[in-house]
Amino acid sequence: MFTGIVAAVGRIEKIVPLGSEPQAGVRLTIAAGGLDLADVELGDSIAIQGACMTVIQKSATAFDVDVSRESLNKTVGLSDASADVNLEKALRAHDRLGGHLVSGHVDGLGVVSKFEPVGESHELRIVAPKDIGKYLAYKGSVTVNGVSLTVNSVTDSSDGCEFSINLIPHTVEVTTLRALRAGSKVNLEIDLIARYVERMMSAS
Repeated sequence: MFTGIVAAVGRIEKIVPLGSEPQAGVRLTIAAGGLDLADVELGDSIAIQGACMTVIQKSATAFDVDVSRESLNKTVGLSDASADVNLEKALRAHDRLGGHLVSGHVDGLGVVSKFEPVGESHELRIVAPKDIGKYLAYKGSVTVNGVSLTVNSVTDSSDGCEFSINLIPHTVEVTTLRALRAGSKVNLEIDLIARYVERMMSAS
């Protein structure tokens, strides 16, 4: 489990295929940036751009993870050499829950429709697939590329759902969201509470 509060921005240093077949995954070496790896053990979880990955090797300044082809197909930002990535270590039971409960399981991809300064902040608008849009609500939580954010508005349409977010300067400065542009794809994870509410309402 995670909180969606990004601890550091790292960088993909190396991508090594895990086989020659089309369905083979890759091994990523991630430069940890400002993320302290001193308390990270092999087998620990680290969220990379919102996707939960398992540490299989580490040094003082970098760590390796294996990423399946399925994960690569369902996410963005994990297959670009030299790309910056949001990093967060797994939540500990005694940690502050500064964002919201995040599983690190990407539910789908959204497309940025607008990212522009508004006063001292930025307005971020994202079009989500219809099957994800039903979980979004005014003042509810959503995770974008691993960042816990609050939904400011939701507009449904026949082919999806556009939602808006206000990003304060600090969030823009300390996460990879600063590089977003109209047309950028993003990893989305819906709020766990919304997922369970749907299950309870639909169970017979």
